[in-house]
Amino acid sequence: MKIIQQRFLRGPNLYANTPCLLSIVDLGDLDGVASNSVPGFVDALLALMPTLHQHRCSVGRAGGFALRLRDGTYMAHIVEHVTLELQCLAGSPAGFGRTRKVAGAPGQFRVVCAYQLEKVVELAFQVAVDAVTALARGDAFALEEPLARIAQTAARRTIGPSTAAVLDAARRRGIPSVRITEDANLFQLGWGKRQRRLQATITGATSNIAVHVASNKQLTKAQLEQCGIPVPKGQTVSSAAEAVLAARRLRGAVTVKPLDANQGKGVTTTCRNADQVTAAFAHARKFSRGVIVEQYLEGNDYRVLVAGDKVAAASLRRPPSVTGDGARSIRALVALKNSHPARGAGHANILTRITFDEHAQNVVSEQGYALDDVPSPGAVVQLRGNANLSTGGTAEDVTDLLPECTRQLCVRAAQKIGLDVAGIDIVCRDISLPLAQQSGGIIEVNAAPGIRMHQYPSRGQARDAGDAIVESMFGASDGRIPIIAVTGTNGKTTTTLMLAHGARLAGHSTGATTTEGVFINGVQAVKGDCSGYWSARNVLSAPDVDIAILETARGGILKRGLGFDRCDVAIVLNVTADHLGLDGVETLADLARVKAVVARSASKALVLNADDPRCLAMAKIRRKGVEVLCFSTDADNPALLRHLDKGGRGAYLEDGAVILADGARRHSLIGAAAMPVSLGGHAKFNIANALAAAAGMLAVGFGLVDITACLSSFVSNGRNNPLRANSFDVRGVRVIVDYAHNPAAYAALGEMGASMGANRVVAVLTAPGDRRQEDLRDIGRTCARAFHALVVYESDGRGRPPGETARVILDGARNEDDGQHEHHCKLNMHEALRFGLALCHEGDVLIFACPSSPMELAEALRRTDPESAARIAAEVSEPACTPNQRRPAHRRGAGVQNTAP
Repeated sequence: MKIIQQRFLRGPNLYANTPCLLSIVDLGDLDGVASNSVPGFVDALLALMPTLHQHRCSVGRAGGFALRLRDGTYMAHIVEHVTLELQCLAGSPAGFGRTRKVAGAPGQFRVVCAYQLEKVVELAFQVAVDAVTALARGDAFALEEPLARIAQTAARRTIGPSTAAVLDAARRRGIPSVRITEDANLFQLGWGKRQRRLQATITGATSNIAVHVASNKQLTKAQLEQCGIPVPKGQTVSSAAEAVLAARRLRGAVTVKPLDANQGKGVTTTCRNADQVTAAFAHARKFSRGVIVEQYLEGNDYRVLVAGDKVAAASLRRPPSVTGDGARSIRALVALKNSHPARGAGHANILTRITFDEHAQNVVSEQGYALDDVPSPGAVVQLRGNANLSTGGTAEDVTDLLPECTRQLCVRAAQKIGLDVAGIDIVCRDISLPLAQQSGGIIEVNAAPGIRMHQYPSRGQARDAGDAIVESMFGASDGRIPIIAVTGTNGKTTTTLMLAHGARLAGHSTGATTTEGVFINGVQAVKGDCSGYWSARNVLSAPDVDIAILETARGGILKRGLGFDRCDVAIVLNVTADHLGLDGVETLADLARVKAVVARSASKALVLNADDPRCLAMAKIRRKGVEVLCFSTDADNPALLRHLDKGGRGAYLEDGAVILADGARRHSLIGAAAMPVSLGGHAKFNIANALAAAAGMLAVGFGLVDITACLSSFVSNGRNNPLRANSFDVRGVRVIVDYAHNPAAYAALGEMGASMGANRVVAVLTAPGDRRQEDLRDIGRTCARAFHALVVYESDGRGRPPGETARVILDGARNEDDGQHEHHCKLNMHEALRFGLALCHEGDVLIFACPSSPMELAEALRRTDPESAARIAAEVSEPACTPNQRRPAHRRGAGVQNTAP
């Protein structure tokens, strides 16, 4: 068994709304081998991983998978379950999986497994393949070491409990979150202009200077003292002698601690003589070059969490300790305490394991014990001088005990330091009393405070500190900007750019992804095919974007899933034959299921083509409460009429005008021929795209004036929308340059050419070589019906021998031909273009299809017609024209209603 291919489907995808690893495996000699046909296999697998007994599988109950194993199931299915269970055992649980045969590839299976961490599932899948292969061949497999590697990988990348609490609170509020990389604890919360950054409990609004001040304990005290906040007296020292002298000046017990360490590292409390101060200084110097000697405040250790301008929670922190039972040693009592499942290493669990370092041993010895001594029943042995959770301490919630004056004091302290989220450390005898009444004080202000103690207190009421931090970051906002996702076989780029144009005219800062690139406010930021996951994330992470319009193509969905968890409006333009036979998409029904991933992601509205039954069918799979809007180029379309009769909204073409239906009202916006994109009303496919854009703008909240302005001014030329029905004049011949490469697109171009009243419509065309034989023939048959003359060229064979793609297309054309048409083959693109133009007379239309750039037309003419070549090159390469730019500033804010992008 071997892995042929793997893909991480990071967003909602064809299989699930959660991230999945898609693997194609070749079973080799294990193809057709059932689990019950290999002696001892089932028992060996269940003995290796007893927890597989809990898998439900298709039976729907615990033990279902074990039953399938004994009844007989195939090895790829077993790999799926083992991969999921390995992740669970490693502490990164996942539960969804699916395994299916790969059509037309004997022995190959497509295995889908959900995951939380990419590195973990990748490693788990390989171990699963190795384990199942070994057991199927009767060999033993040692799981301990591989499982340990997977667990270590998970542990290195697992999100800590404090960060997880904030992310969970964001999720409950509907705020999207993205981990920047698996190796960093840095997150983006929200999209576009509304995004915020989070690292641990430090937000993007946290000042770097404030963090610096908070990390310097003496500087913090000086700042607090300036505004009258009580703090212990003390000073910074650089030698043991200075420390002893400073302690004498303070006349009483002192605390010695590092100047800039955290988590209680290097802190020694209650030093009462020179020897203790000297030892404490040496301990503190291990963690910082500077050491503070300060007045020891009598009382308990409290932590108050401030988020924004509010106190979110407060806890009484208790140092780690054990209580004697008269039978166990201190060492054994600590081991017993550490065995509790709530305790783990570092910050991984709710509580931290207690460690025996030199400081802990000193604290124990000061109480008259050795680690192997057995304390009497009920005797409490302290194990630490400080109460930090990171050293094994516990916490009790005391939020409701804080008087208002103490709350205000803590908020003032955080604001004085400049922190939006802060942990205020207070020492006093009774937190319910004002600090001034009991000589209490603030001893530290912490940036990036841990919130485990508040989320999971050992005693008292749990406080949702994570939600308090999210509230301080977002207020009532969900951190989202409007997202319009556009999918379909043809017309996606034009519709996307038209929507982005309309949003810019209305004064919005736009981000758009298309097969031509990523555009921020109409300026191309990235060039290339940008209709997938990473391009969507590019736009959604742009801090200046307040509305995103995302072309979402078949390939991107299949390769990485969607780049967003949900969109406000999804637009499905059409579902016609293209890319069939690739990536497991064999039929139009398969292709419709891929496009439906976008339809299912809509959270407010779904815009569907009423002229396409496969599009209309997607209304059945939409989320609850999502509105359906329809568009159609036929005002008498029965599906459209039924939709409108029920009060539905949409856009349609009637008597040559674009009509917008908004409930019972009908608005005539513009004559179709007046839209530049329609090429005088002849490009019916672009009229359909304009109707989809109008319905999409209506759905997201734009007004009639904005929609009309968009339709009346969007220009689809070689600069603004290259390769999408770009029109050029070549000495009286109208040349239309278009990216068409499938039967539906060629049929639409043929219809447009005939509508233009030309004597002849000549097509110079090709198709990508990776299409199936029957698809290439279908292109030929379609073109034979649509055009008077064909000139077929080749540009990208994609594995086919030179000339084969053209031959298959021409075979299809000749089989369809009635003897009235011309069919020619010129493999060189430029030669084919010149030949096609030679077939034309003034007034004819030439369709130049499937080039890589409109400049190919200029290049083809450069030798034979340099004047036309220079003019076309100038038209294509000049800066973007003014109609597709933003409306003047006084119109800003007139666009999206009720979304406040």
